[in-house]
Amino acid sequence: PVDLMDLYKRSRSEGFGAEVQRRILIGTYALSAGYYDAYYVKAQKVRRLIQQDFLKAFESVDVIAAPSAPTTAYKIGADLTPVEMYLGDIYTLAVNLAGLPAINAPVGFDQNNLPVGLQLIGNYWSESQLLSVVHQYQQVTDWHTQRAAIAEENA
Repeated sequence: PVDLMDLYKRSRSEGFGAEVQRRILIGTYALSAGYYDAYYVKAQKVRRLIQQDFLKAFESVDVIAAPSAPTTAYKIGADLTPVEMYLGDIYTLAVNLAGLPAINAPVGFDQNNLPVGLQLIGNYWSESQLLSVVHQYQQVTDWHTQRAAIAEENA
C-alpha cells in the first residue's frame, strides 16, 4: 500500500466481495446523519423487544432449537440474488440482534445430499451449556462426521 488511505480503499474494494460491500453501504446509509433517528433509534427499540421475547422464552426452557436457514445449503457457485442471500440469514437475525449465543449443528442431508443445520440458541452467558448440548447430541448421532457429496467433490 502507498499510504493508509490506499490501504483502506483497496481492502474495501478488493478485499470484500460484492455482497459484503452492499451490506456495508446499507449500514453506512442507515447510520448517516439524516437517517440516524429514522433507522438506528427505531432499530434499537426493536432490538430491545426481541431481547425481551427471548428472555421470556428462557423462563421456561434452557435451549431453543430452530432452523438455521429457510432452505438447506446452497450448491457451491449458486447464482443467488441479494434478496435470496438476505433471506438465507433470516433465522439468525433475531439471535444476533439479541446478542445471544447460538451454535449450528449438522443434522442430516436433504434429498439432494445437501447439508441441513439446526440452530441451538442459549440464554445470555450460557455458551458452556450450548456446547454441552451439542456434544451430547454428537454422542448419539454421527452427522458431524459425515460430508455431503458436494464437499467431497470440492475437497
